[in-house]
Parts: sequence; structure tokens; C-alpha cells
Amino acid sequence: VPDTSTVLGKRWKDTADTVIIGGGCVGVSLAYHLAKAGMKDVVLLEKSELTAGSTWHAAGLTTYYHPGINLKQVHYDSIKLYETLEAETGQAVGFHNPGSVRIASTAARVDEMKYQMTRTHWNVTEQYFIGPEKVHELFPLLNMDKVLAGLYTPGDGHIDPYSLTMALAAGARMYGAQIYNPAPVSGLKPTSDGKWDVETPHGTIRANRIVNSAGFWAREVGEMIGFKHPTIPVHHQYVVTATVPEVKALKKELAVIRDLEGSYYLRQERDGLLFGPYEKMEKMVLQDSWVTDGVPPGFGKELFESDLDRIMEHVEMAMEMVPVLKNADIINIVSGPITYTPDLLPMVGPHHGVRNYWTAIGFGYGVIHAGGIGKFLSHWIMNGEPPYDLIECDPNRYGKWTDVPFMCAKARESYGFNNVVGYPKEERFEGRPTSRMSGVYELLKGKGSMGFHAGWEQPHWFYKPGDDIGYKPSFRRTNWFGPVGRECKLVMEKVGVIDLTPFGKFTVKGKDSHKLLDRLFANTMPKVGHTNISHMLTPTGRVFAEVTITQLTPGEFLLITGSGSELHDLRWIETEAVNGGYDVDISNVTDDIGVLGIAGPNSREVLQKLTNEDMSDAGFKFLHCKSIQLAGLPVRAIRISYTGELGWELYIDQKNMAPVYQAIMEAGKDEGIDNFGTYAMASLRLEKGFRGWGAEMNCDTNPLEAGLDYFIKLNKPGDFIGKAALQEIKAKGLKRKLSYITVDTDDIDPEGNETIWCNGKVVGNTTSGAYSYTAQQSLAFAYLPVELSSVGQKVEVELLGRKYPAMVIQEPLVLTEPTRTRLQKKAKSKDIT
Repeated sequence: VPDTSTVLGKRWKDTADTVIIGGGCVGVSLAYHLAKAGMKDVVLLEKSELTAGSTWHAAGLTTYYHPGINLKQVHYDSIKLYETLEAETGQAVGFHNPGSVRIASTAARVDEMKYQMTRTHWNVTEQYFIGPEKVHELFPLLNMDKVLAGLYTPGDGHIDPYSLTMALAAGARMYGAQIYNPAPVSGLKPTSDGKWDVETPHGTIRANRIVNSAGFWAREVGEMIGFKHPTIPVHHQYVVTATVPEVKALKKELAVIRDLEGSYYLRQERDGLLFGPYEKMEKMVLQDSWVTDGVPPGFGKELFESDLDRIMEHVEMAMEMVPVLKNADIINIVSGPITYTPDLLPMVGPHHGVRNYWTAIGFGYGVIHAGGIGKFLSHWIMNGEPPYDLIECDPNRYGKWTDVPFMCAKARESYGFNNVVGYPKEERFEGRPTSRMSGVYELLKGKGSMGFHAGWEQPHWFYKPGDDIGYKPSFRRTNWFGPVGRECKLVMEKVGVIDLTPFGKFTVKGKDSHKLLDRLFANTMPKVGHTNISHMLTPTGRVFAEVTITQLTPGEFLLITGSGSELHDLRWIETEAVNGGYDVDISNVTDDIGVLGIAGPNSREVLQKLTNEDMSDAGFKFLHCKSIQLAGLPVRAIRISYTGELGWELYIDQKNMAPVYQAIMEAGKDEGIDNFGTYAMASLRLEKGFRGWGAEMNCDTNPLEAGLDYFIKLNKPGDFIGKAALQEIKAKGLKRKLSYITVDTDDIDPEGNETIWCNGKVVGNTTSGAYSYTAQQSLAFAYLPVELSSVGQKVEVELLGRKYPAMVIQEPLVLTEPTRTRLQKKAKSKDIT
């Protein structure tokens, strides 16, 4: 037995609070942040040496810019840390911040920059839309022939990745973390109490939690516990030149440029230039053998063979944009592995399916993400909830449908798409469809424009003869604007059917089911045969999830959540069930059950033709659930509708979905039945004032400011998670409120996340927006300070660089069908009396 009292020159710890696997910049940043936040036993295990992997050969770019709202916060926290790290640790980090400019050389790019500016004004980061003169001033070596504008971010630049990692490691040790290397992990064994035995050649560490931050080894670490993480290495090349006299002669460092049409970045490297392109999908190289056969043992600080031919078209475009490159000598071509996930975003947070296993993997841009992600994850680990919403990086957004062919197709597309125009409602089509197909997909697939939702294909809108068909993204109203209006009219006046199969669906039963759900949700539980809308809150009272709950039989509940939240919500529910020792059985039935929504004034007549069940208002009340036979097949029907019109949701075994759908379409011919898609549903829900999870509410909002008071039962006897925090929020009073606004626009509608102005000041942001075809008016939800939230308040919404007049109105714009029916009944009874 080896003497494990000292290993690698230090005392070996056989227990730890957190074991971090991987010593690249992300893992080391997490060790630094956890130790600094006061965690006593932080251990980092690195298989060879710190920075081996993608970190050491990275180009080191740092930028505040990100098209995602909350990833801007990650970038901001990284740069703010990098600015002070040298003073804190005494280790130089080689941080240069000359600013950066994204170059627009087409009209669509100019629009994209204006679109991004309206999302920046309400964020902390400084960012400016600049003209060609200012672009030239920041990068005087540019050929200005094609430059129309630029997006300028002061404070951007680049850092030396090796020095950064070493400084973070010094900081981690300074605050008490232990870093062992070389210390490869050879096994991970869960214990019955939720801890882990982390096996290494030096001995085993018993850890309260483990964090996989192993870079391009992340998949192999995951496989030790049965996960196949969808990460794949891409060959990324960049070129370094010798001294360029014109660069040497400059008085100050050049800004970093990103030529979006040329798809490359270019920055000063000492007295030369460093140039890195993102190759086209068909040329770029994936290291897919590492996915199937594993990373070669010993691969660490190695590189791939470079291939200048592959990047020649980018080189030529760069020479045209920066003519001094033509005479520059290349001294180095670096080609190294960078890890990609299918959507290019990392996988950050606790993982569904096992206890106390976290990931910080899949970073295509590890250097700029490291500081902010370390801070984000350490806060989550220490406090039990994330500091802000980052669901787009949730590791649980992938599932069994994320197979190797899909992952490879998506990684190619994402790499090639690095610099494509980022339109609203973006769709990317590689690798689709996946194995996740609803029972009506084959019937619908050619009939409209499909969207991708957690592996499923779901219709956005349907084609009719004479329509301009296909996916045609735009910053303004585009080819779907008219057809979506047609579908809204269909639902308001006749009857429409929508495929809602992508919903996440769980059953919870067992002797403690009621008790568990009462603890998890802020609403009271519905009676048997009834349905309600309930919210799970975080301990500090923010909205973790919105779920539709039905009690099917005594103690058996059906929970329905949005497609993107399936495993995100399931992990939270299962964690509470285990930690609280509840006797329950939880099943994920998402893939087994198809869902059809039927809505509109004629929906009742259509269903009544297919069943003996009484579908009348008295026989089947709003928010009730029944098991019925429809066209001779078993269906669970819930009277609820996300359009706000008379409607039902029909839960059907996938194998019966097509025959039920066909029977409904046949039965509804005389009633004018047709299909509708999610764009129409979004417009209809907004005009009815329905809030959407992920827009009006998420982990950045509390339910009181989101106007969800009706669903929050602060007086219910059970002590639900977040109750005490909400009582405190209520007592203190709100600072902002969700407001409902009309916007006077032309050929553009709000999407969400736009800046709101009042008297020349930024006062808030939209959360979602759409055109109401019923009221012929552009609409949005927006967070405004309480003092600006009263009806009649005038504000301005910024869209594509213009400020449009807007006004707070009474919600909803269009009454829901149950409300209209109730008011009609009231009016009738008055007439009689």
C-alpha cells in the first residue's frame, strides 16, 4: 500500500467538499472562486499539467459582447476579474484591452448591430454603434471600401491563457484549495448517501460533489458514470505573422477586429498580427475519432497538423480587408482542439440523473467564459440556486436523442455558423429530425415551417397555396406574418389543431406525492379530476418553473412543463424528493405521450361528434380533466387552452396520435377545421395577457413582480420552497412590475429583451412581444419601475435603432373565452331580472 500521507509533495486529502476534475482555465477558475467564497475543502485534480488541453493554445480573446442576454453577464464578470487578478495574486496575466470592433459590410449586418444595441442599452456593458470614421481610427490599417459600420466594445482585448490559468491557480492555493497534478481520475463511484469516491493512482477522495471540467476529456469522465456528454473536438486554426513594419510603427495597440462576412478575428500580437478564421461547414475538420475511440492517451500539449489550404479563402478576404497582411511572413500556424456542443453553448450546472455531479464543459470560448462561469457556479454550489438565469447553458437541455450523428452534424454547422447573421427566431437545420418525432410528424412535415424544440420538430406556421414558403429570417416582418394572422383568425372564429407533443410530461404518485408537490409548488394542489397552473420557486423566491398540474386519481399527478424545461424541472423535483426522503414514484413520460391542442369556438362540436362523453360547458368544465374515448381510442382530455380560446388538450399514446388527429380533422370539415402553429399561439397568448416561462418569469424574476399573485398561495398551510423569501419581498414592496404595453410600430414587432426609454433614460426592458392580429396592434410585456407602471404611462421601445412610442395599457387586450362566457352569463341573468 503506498504511503498516501504525502503525494506530489503535499499532504493528500482523502475527503473533500468539492472535487474539480480538469485543470484548464475553467476548472481552475472554479477552484479559485469556491475557495475565495469560503469553501474549506476544494480539491482540483489535473491528469497531466495545468492548461494542457484547449487552454494553452487558445488565442485568448476577451470580449464583453455576446448575443445572449445572460451570457453578457458571464463575459462581464470574467473581464472584471481579469482586470484585478494580477494585483490580487502577484501573477502577471498579460491582459491587453484595446477594445474590439465587429465590422458590418452588408445591410443585414448593420441591422444585426442595431438589433444587438437595443439589447445592450439595459445591460451593464458599454457598447457603441459606430460609423466608418471611428472604425478606421480604432484600426487604421483597414481597407475601408466595404466598411458600413462597426459595433465597438471598449475594454475588450486578449489575455495570455497560460498566465491567466497560473494566476487563478495561485489565487486558488492562496485561499486554501489543493491542486494535485499529475493526478488522473481512474474511477468515479457514487455512495448511497449521495457522495462520490474519486479514484486516482495516488488514492481515493470521498467528495460531497464532483465537477467535470475536463475539456475535451469531459466525455470520457462522463462515461465513467454512464453519461455520453455531447461534446466533440473541432480543429481550430489560427495564424501568427512575423513583425509587420506598419504595425510596429503604430503609437497604440490596434483594436481586435471581427470581420463577420470574412468569418475571422484578427488582432495585434506583439509587432505582428494574429488571424483566426472559422471555416465553412464542408471544409472544417472534426476530431470525431475521439468521440468513438477516446482521446489518445498522453495527448495534452500536442497540436494537429495545420492545413493552410483549408483556410485560404478566409486568408484572401483578410488580405483584402487588412492589406498589410499580403506582405506579412507567417511564423506559426496553430491547429488545436476546441470542444463544441451541438448548439455551441457550454453545459454548466448540476446534471440530471445522478446526485451531486456537476458539469462545466463544452466551452468553445473557455478563456472569456472561465472567470464568469467560475463565479456563477461557485455561487450556485454555495447557495443552492444560481445567481441568475442561465438555462441556455443547462446541461440538461440534451437527452437520449442527442446521438453522435446529430452531435457531429450540429458541431459542423455551429462552427461554420460562428459568424452568420443572428436573426430573431433563428432555426438551424442540420441533424434534423432527431429520433424524437411526434405521432403526427409524418403527416405534418411538408405542410409548414418547422421549429426545433428539445429534439422535437414542431410546426411554427402552415403553408397555403400562394404563400411565400420556407424559412426566411428577418429583423422585420417576413413571409410568415400574413399566414400567422390567418391562423389566429382560424382559432378566434372557427377551430384549429396544434401539435403540442414537445411538452415535458411527468407522473408523480405514491404515498407522499401530495406532500412533495405541496412543498415544491406555491399553489395548492388541484382536486382529483381538476387542473391548475403552479410555480416552483427557488429558496430566494424566484421562479424556477411553471407547471400545469392535474390530479388524475387520488395521489397520482400529471405534471406538464415547457419543452426546453423537461430535465431542468425533473432534476429539481427528483432532488427534493431524495433530499426530503419522500416516498414517491416519479416517471418521465415525455416520449410516450403525444399531445394535440384543439381550440376555437367550434372545438366543442368537433369533439362531440367523436365521443359519447358530455362535452358541454356544464358536463366538462374549464380546468377539469377526464379520460374519454375519442374515435374509439383512449384519450385524456383537459379543458385548458394556451390560446385563451375555448379548447382542450388531448393526451394520447404516441401510437394512437395519428388516427386521433385524422379523425378530428375529418370530423371538423364542416366547422372549417385547420392546423395552426406555435407563432399563432404566441400571438394569441400575448393578447390574452398570458405570461410565458423563460420570458416574463425565470430565475431572474419573482412571481409578485411578474403578476402571478393569483397562483401563489402564501396562506396555504404547507411551507413551500421560497415562501419565507416571498413574504419578505411582499413586506418590502416591489421595485419593478411586469407591465403590458402597446407599441406603435411600422414593419417591425418587439421580440423581447429590447430597451425601454422614458425621457431619454433607460428604464426597463421588454420580455416578449408579438403582433395582435385581433386588435391590429403590436404588443409587448415589459418590466418597468413601479412608478412608471400605471395605465396610460407613455414610454418608448427601441427597435433596430429607432425609438417607437409605447403606452402601458390595462391587460388583457383581448378577453379569454372563459371570461367572455362568464360575463355573457352575468349580463343574461341581469336581463332576466
